[in-house]
Amino acid sequence: MSQPPWVSFLGLAARARKLVTGEELVLKEVRRGSARLILLSADAAEQTKKKVLDKCSYYNVPVRLIADRKTLGQAIGKAERVVIALTDEGFAKKMTALLDQ
Repeated sequence: MSQPPWVSFLGLAARARKLVTGEELVLKEVRRGSARLILLSADAAEQTKKKVLDKCSYYNVPVRLIADRKTLGQAIGKAERVVIALTDEGFAKKMTALLDQ
């Protein structure tokens, strides 16, 4: 079973150091205005989802729900990740296009 194209693209963004993971760091980037796209795992805790979605809607940052935390973590070569912020406009646009296909 091959992985969707966005998975390897997220790995590329990670190697380029154009993303931030972890709830606190992601929210900090959102507040700072440097988060361009948020990837949130669908299996995140309700409290986490609400906090991230509220913050993103307030600061007008787009959010995409991803199947599960395992996929997010694997994509960047780390343990499970619940939320990831892309901090580069180019990467964010391409990622949005890949996810919305």
